[in-house]
Amino acid sequence: MTRADVRAAFEGEPALVPYVVAGDPGVEETKAYVEALVEGGADVVELGLPFSEPIADGPTIQAAIRRALDAGITPRDYLDLVRDLDVDVPIVCMTYYNLLLQYGADEAETPEDLDVSAFVADAAEAGVSGLIIPDLPLEESDELEAACEKHDIALVYIVAPTTTPERAERILEHASGFVYVQARMGTTGAREDVSGDTHASLDRLREKNADFPLAVGFGISEREHAREVVAGGADGVVAGSVFVDIIAEHADDGTAAERLEEKACELKTGAREGAE
Repeated sequence: MTRADVRAAFEGEPALVPYVVAGDPGVEETKAYVEALVEGGADVVELGLPFSEPIADGPTIQAAIRRALDAGITPRDYLDLVRDLDVDVPIVCMTYYNLLLQYGADEAETPEDLDVSAFVADAAEAGVSGLIIPDLPLEESDELEAACEKHDIALVYIVAPTTTPERAERILEHASGFVYVQARMGTTGAREDVSGDTHASLDRLREKNADFPLAVGFGISEREHAREVVAGGADGVVAGSVFVDIIAEHADDGTAAERLEEKACELKTGAREGAE
């Protein structure tokens, strides 16, 4: 699938974009979990590629990343996992810029020779349709943006509550696939309510570009959350920690996949209700 398929996932009805960490607790389990999420209604799956310094993530996802790294997953294992997935929705890779740079380090003679093109090429070949790189500023994204365009991969940017209107406009000009609207300040993690910042961000972005897909994440964990953000103008919802918590609590008792499918169905239902 291509960057166009990522954007197309938001057409017709609000999209559900669940996140899980690849390799938590193992690669085979992740394959089953992704398939369960799609059965539950996922339109795009955000699949985390573990990195040792996940600065945008809260304690829940940091713990999942640690479990995956302890289990031994590597970037090449990650791409093999994506190749083996039997799902018909776009897979978007969420990770950090340094890992992309280091991927091609074996072929670089000096630090100046490091670039991200090797990872992007292999990711596209494996079936990755998009990238989310939260530590990459727009001003430094030219190289990655060019590689993504060459290999027809979406580069998804994040808009925070503190993003200025001028910067938000520039992000919309460069965005592909969808724009990730950060619902609140801070790191990832399930919350009990939807921040008021969410509605202000959606209104601000709609004034700049009424048509580009906007997906709200950071704190979405309940049906009512999904309903509220879609009713407020979002085209989709991103939910991560709520799914990672299910894996942490139920991987050992064998019910995690079933529970992931149920939660995905719940959030998808809430998103549809918000669009009514």
